[in-house]
Amino acid sequence: MELRTVRTFLRVAELQSFSRAAQQLGYSQAAVTVQIKQLEQELGTQLFERIGKRIKLTENGARFIPHAMELLKVAQKAQTFISDDSKPSGQLRIGTAESLSISVLPQILLEFHALCPAVETSIHTGLISELFDMVRQNDVDVLFFLDKKTDFPEWVKVLERPEPIVFVASCGHPLAGEQNIPLEKILTQPLALTEKGVSYRYDLEQIVAARNLEMHPFLETGNTDIIVHMLLENVGISFLPQYAVQKHLDAGRLTILSVDNPQIQMWSQLVYHRNKWITPQMQQWIDLMLQRIGPASDCPGPQNML
Repeated sequence: MELRTVRTFLRVAELQSFSRAAQQLGYSQAAVTVQIKQLEQELGTQLFERIGKRIKLTENGARFIPHAMELLKVAQKAQTFISDDSKPSGQLRIGTAESLSISVLPQILLEFHALCPAVETSIHTGLISELFDMVRQNDVDVLFFLDKKTDFPEWVKVLERPEPIVFVASCGHPLAGEQNIPLEKILTQPLALTEKGVSYRYDLEQIVAARNLEMHPFLETGNTDIIVHMLLENVGISFLPQYAVQKHLDAGRLTILSVDNPQIQMWSQLVYHRNKWITPQMQQWIDLMLQRIGPASDCPGPQNML
């Protein structure tokens, strides 16, 4: 039984699509079909029902998923057991939100490189639903994301930290210094916001809708650096995690607006899949993140540590 075939099975099972799995894995659809048929022959059972253009896991297919994940976990363990834990090497794949990668991670990444110079680190960003899929599909080793407190039974949460979400503008903005600004007044201003689908943007949309108001930003982008640049040029107002603008707040270039609005609280969280084998480089990264951000009081801490 080839490991690549097992990986293909897990991706098809997750996406419920041969064509999408082929696209993500870099195979042709025909190659994916051949791999699945080969695996079914080796196991002596049908793993997927094929009805028209749709596929669905059979009962045996669903039962095979935890065994497939365990096979990959054991294979990864075998690949790393002879490595020198004091000098980690190999890859570390980090899934994260764009704002966190820009504002929180750069200094930590510098420290990590100093500790593990032989590790090849890659950063993968996306919307929250895309990031969650990355964990489930083993496309990333760890996930550092921003959302409401989120727990899934297949995840191990290592840390979490509260992150205030604030209305922010240039210190030269006409509304700077005003107290209890009505939300209605904020919405009449030019707004530069993160794209739809971002957790705190969604919560703001719900508050706006509950008050029968409308929001029409002049700019939507997933890149918070672009938004901050607009604010520094005194163009508009934004609604961002405080960490994304903290250095400019400290320097007196931007200011938090006092808005008559329910506070939206998000949390930065670090997780990995419960079936994931913890490589030496993952251990180093988790330890460093715990030192710089700190664990949540109710987090159980890493499991399966080397």
